Amino acid sequence: MNKFLIAGLGNTGAEYNHTRHNIGFDVVDAFVKKHGGSFATARFADIAEVKWKGKIFFCIKPTTFMNLSGKALKYWLDKEKIPIAQSLTIVDDLALPINKLRLRKSGSDAGHNGLKNIQELLGTDAYPKLRFGIGNDFSKGRQVDFVLSPWLPKEVPVILAKIDKSIEVIENFAILGIEKTMSDFNHLSIETL
Repeated sequence: MNKFLIAGLGNTGAEYNHTRHNIGFDVVDAFVKKHGGSFATARFADIAEVKWKGKIFFCIKPTTFMNLSGKALKYWLDKEKIPIAQSLTIVDDLALPINKLRLRKSGSDAGHNGLKNIQELLGTDAYPKLRFGIGNDFSKGRQVDFVLSPWLPKEVPVILAKIDKSIEVIENFAILGIEKTMSDFNHLSIETL
């Protein structure tokens, strides 16, 4: 059976729930819920195992805090013997507008501390990432406040639509492969449902 590791990045703690920086957790939660799974606390992460269309998805939400996300990702890749190419890391991205998703086979950490740690521990930037645009509507020096803030009410419909699209990206990534999935989703401008 084909195995995949789906890692949603975020910070643990109620104060971070549903903030921009925690969108990785929200996407993985929605994927697991859709497929009838549930999370249990395990080493370095909350983990859920989901079976769908002959594939097994190990879905993790690292409990290491964002800056040490690589510890959880590397541990579960090694433990389950999953190739890096069959992992997908879901992360917030300031450089993308709020209506965009971007799937990539590789690429720099773009200053994101979670990705920086993953890249250090894996020894490569060639691991698949789903970048979830969170916009960059903040004044100079307010980046941290912005990424740790909740969505504005007017943004919520687009975010919910993008979470649904992100679930489709995960499914297509596993069934159709990354190239086809990139060409199907990277050009989309996601508005409300």
